Amino acid sequence: MKAILVGIWNREVSKEEARESIRELGGLVRALGGRSIGYVLQNRSRPDPRFFIGEGKARQLEEVSRGTGADTIVFDDFLTPSQVRNLERLTQRRVLDRTDLVIEIFSRRAKSKEAKLQVELARLTHELPRLQGKGRQMSRLGGGVGTRGPGEQEAEIRRRLIKRRIHQIKKELEEVKKRRRHQRRRREMPAHGERIYKVAIVGYTNAGKSTLLRTLTGRETFSADMPFATLDTTTSARNLLPDLKILFTDTVGFIKKLPPELIESFKATLEEVSEADLILHVVDVSDDRWLDYIQTVKEILQELGAQDKPVIYVLNKVDRIVDSQEEVSHLPHPAFIEGKAILVSAEKRWGIEDLLKAIVEEVSRRDTVRA
Repeated sequence: MKAILVGIWNREVSKEEARESIRELGGLVRALGGRSIGYVLQNRSRPDPRFFIGEGKARQLEEVSRGTGADTIVFDDFLTPSQVRNLERLTQRRVLDRTDLVIEIFSRRAKSKEAKLQVELARLTHELPRLQGKGRQMSRLGGGVGTRGPGEQEAEIRRRLIKRRIHQIKKELEEVKKRRRHQRRRREMPAHGERIYKVAIVGYTNAGKSTLLRTLTGRETFSADMPFATLDTTTSARNLLPDLKILFTDTVGFIKKLPPELIESFKATLEEVSEADLILHVVDVSDDRWLDYIQTVKEILQELGAQDKPVIYVLNKVDRIVDSQEEVSHLPHPAFIEGKAILVSAEKRWGIEDLLKAIVEEVSRRDTVRA
């Protein structure tokens, strides 16, 4: 894939914010093995209903694509089905939006049957409205008023098949949800005199959540420096006190403009977040945009109904800022973060004891409130 990236900026989204988002979009293209060869940013108060950008700018895209050999144009926002059709017809290039890229990455990363079902559901939900009107495009044949050409019949058959498959997947995921609840109940059955506390690990994609889970519990988990390295939820236990067992659950990473189809499809997985007693919000503080990412994660937690959960911010990857653990204590405390924040390096185990101590303190506080 040789791609040209396209975005817009206006009073709601500054030019610098649009550039940052385009950079992230380029990272998503690279995650699929593609290459971005340039980008176009347009100042528009609102997207054009036909081409997202203006028709003149769309024609320029066709010329640039032809001149550079780009085979794909990727938009940094959600496109309507008609916008995709109009742009592909005008530019003679494949047109994708951010949703297409994220779903494709999820599709390649999915390993378990559950994750594959969730991604397939998101893909089909995204594809279904795009079939609207494709029948007429696929067929210029017709026997008269009120008749359908073969293209329209083919599109209608495809729509029915997709709807049937979506219904089937939802039933299978409902069974998965039941099994997950049963497994959760079994995990949460305490031994005599034992307290069990549920902790969900959340964060922007590539913040180091899987590495933190491995460091906290010793459980081997896959981690890599790439977006959405893991999609499957993993739960592992650790006894912090003789009578206190903590169930740590790693979750799928979040991202700006996370497609609503994926949030809906992964609700069975993300249910672990809404059921948690405490959230560890992992943040990559070596990234210049970490404050923006915190806000993005907060917004998604709100969508999941988990905005009122107690949170400890785990400010990770400090080893990329300072050279030794001793220097961590000299870093300024992020007073502008509401709530408790612990500086750590999950990879080098810096600050992990402080984090565990903060978790125990939160358990004690919660037990006091309950009493």
